[in-house]
Amino acid sequence: MAKVTTFKELKSAESCRYDEVALGEVMLRFDPFDVPTARARQMRVFQGGGETNVACGLAYTFGLRTAVVTALVNDDIGKNIRNQLREAGVDTEKIIWFNTKNDGSHFSTDQKGTLMNGINFTFIGKGVIPSDTLYYRAHTAVRELCAGDVDWDTLFGKEGVRAFSTGGIYTLISPSSAGLAIQGVQKANAYGTFVAADLNYRSKVEPSKARAREINRQITPYLGFLVGNDSDLNDALGYETKVSPDAPYAEWIEAYKGTVEQVAKDYPNLSIIGTQWRGATNADMVSWGAVLYDALEGKMYQSPLREDVPIADRTGGGDSFASGVLAALLKGKDLATAVQWGAAHGILVQETPGDITMIDEKLVLAEVKRAQSKGGVRATR
Repeated sequence: MAKVTTFKELKSAESCRYDEVALGEVMLRFDPFDVPTARARQMRVFQGGGETNVACGLAYTFGLRTAVVTALVNDDIGKNIRNQLREAGVDTEKIIWFNTKNDGSHFSTDQKGTLMNGINFTFIGKGVIPSDTLYYRAHTAVRELCAGDVDWDTLFGKEGVRAFSTGGIYTLISPSSAGLAIQGVQKANAYGTFVAADLNYRSKVEPSKARAREINRQITPYLGFLVGNDSDLNDALGYETKVSPDAPYAEWIEAYKGTVEQVAKDYPNLSIIGTQWRGATNADMVSWGAVLYDALEGKMYQSPLREDVPIADRTGGGDSFASGVLAALLKGKDLATAVQWGAAHGILVQETPGDITMIDEKLVLAEVKRAQSKGGVRATR
């Protein structure tokens, strides 16, 4: 097994074509504004996906060079998703396209919808009505990808990638997706690329926690950065954090620290473990914090707790935390700064609709400063 790259060993920007590449699912999201989906008559359209959101945040907010490895059917829905990725600044060259000619080739389907592009309907909720998402992904093109479908040697070896990320949604989405993800993280390490994954367990993707743990235990030995809150670490890897679901932030941090210390002991390849913390008052009011554990030094870093923050759309908060952390590291910042960038970017994405951020780095830095000083929010004139 190749040595796993640590966050202190990131390649230089000059030596690589990409700062970051994400492997995962991307879907077209229909948002019914403030009307529950069952009664909706008008929709907004976004793109988004647990893994690809990271690449979007790094490109749009932080101006870094990113790409996504995914698969789409080459129809107007696929082109809509591609165009939105381009608008976020993401390189779409690595998308694998399934033609609709039904020509018998490896990446081909018909025009009957036998394979499709994934869609979801996400109602953001309001007050005591929780957010709710309906997924249509059973026959999506990205589920068909398997080991051998991506030329990792060219990507990591010839072109060069500083950081590679994937996640617990993609790895469990089909019988073959884990094989491609495992191959990707192995090849990334072989070429000295820093590897991150968010093991965000979703029962709507894989009802069996036993299978989730089996797959994630194969991927975790190849990670430098593991993202996962206490419930994710339990669902995805089997680690129990003995803390009340209603525990305050400080108490939760102490309990979480004990868990990640054990995870780091069991997986000495990990150099960082971290997550965001969300305390939901209701569907549009949260408290928000974040932590990073330096497994090399045995030190925990944390952001200030933001209490009772009104939000517009909670989707993508964890993805934006991960991209904020990676952005700081890719720009040469330390972990104390990285956790602040992750927390700030994570809360800011929830202030705008859609899965991905609509703000720039300047606003992230301003939010870091505001939270640290506990200042207010002033209008920009």
